[in-house]
Amino acid sequence: MKRAGLSLAVACVALSAGMAAMLWPNARDALAVLAAKDDPAELSSLGVNAALRNNPGLIHEQIEAALAAGDADLAGSFAELAHDNNVVLGDELSKRVSDAVAEDNSTAQFAKRFARGFVTGSVDDVASFSGTVAGDLFVWGDIRDVVREGKHLATGEETDHLILGLATVGLAVTAATYVSVGGVAPLRAGLTLVKDTRKVGRLSEGLVQHAGRSAREIVDAPVLQKAVASGSVLRPGETVSALKAAFRAEKAGALVRLAKDVGRVGEKAGIKAAQDTLKLAESPREVARAARIAEKKGGQTRAILKTLGRGALLGVSGLWTLAGWIFSVAMAVLAFVSSVKATTERLTYAWLRRKKARRARRLAATQQAALVAVPVAG
Repeated sequence: MKRAGLSLAVACVALSAGMAAMLWPNARDALAVLAAKDDPAELSSLGVNAALRNNPGLIHEQIEAALAAGDADLAGSFAELAHDNNVVLGDELSKRVSDAVAEDNSTAQFAKRFARGFVTGSVDDVASFSGTVAGDLFVWGDIRDVVREGKHLATGEETDHLILGLATVGLAVTAATYVSVGGVAPLRAGLTLVKDTRKVGRLSEGLVQHAGRSAREIVDAPVLQKAVASGSVLRPGETVSALKAAFRAEKAGALVRLAKDVGRVGEKAGIKAAQDTLKLAESPREVARAARIAEKKGGQTRAILKTLGRGALLGVSGLWTLAGWIFSVAMAVLAFVSSVKATTERLTYAWLRRKKARRARRLAATQQAALVAVPVAG
């Protein structure tokens, strides 16, 4: 029975040690996630590392897919991610990526897309976005959008209040009435990006709702209706002055913060990364997290968003699950310590018992020898 108790204690030591070893990787990852809960860039690194452990060929597959789709920018982003994670691409694949990026950035292609962006306001890449921003900086684009949506509002037609609000803020920024917010360049670019992403229907529904509510408060509808009645893109100076009167600067804070964060993503990670962010993010808070990722990860941002999806913008989720892993390994360690203690006690008790038994046997033998040595009285 005593031997069975010792065997059980030893088995518990082995079982608890095995459980702790099995649970430790998940607990270690949970501790790392909780430690980085306020750092979106570090959290994204942990997420990418986990994805690469599950699929070591992930980056190669994504680069091949991006090249096949003609998305040189995304292929280049994954190449940067590979370099940062010590993933070897090979000379042939690296050359294909660099050639595709060089072709995409060629002078002829850049000029063509710049002109399209300037005239139509359609944003597909850096070149067309540069043309769009140029159009807005010369107030052409914003006046066009305010006059169009303002006339819809005045005539009772369906009005895109988000486009109207973004264009109105854009006019104010361009006219330097909102310079006090600081960082005007990212703000101007961000406003254009959000506006044009909305136009092509790539803005997430969550952002449409959040930004739309803010945009409705920015414009004084009666004043705007009066301004657009006489406004024209052919008289930009007069039109801007009239439209500025409809702008409620004190109501623009939320929309300005959103646009600045989008501009920061575009500035640090590229226009397509900003567009991907606007498609994935469902709230301004998530856009702000994307901006923090872009500031640290730069060109890798698109690859990170492609790999992790919206999860890259959500922060720490499943806190109870993470805590559960940590608690489980803590219990396994406690069980191991308890089992070692119990085993040590049983071994010590068994050793003492055997020692006492040996001592008793020696004492009995000594007593027996003494009895034999004593002469029997005649």
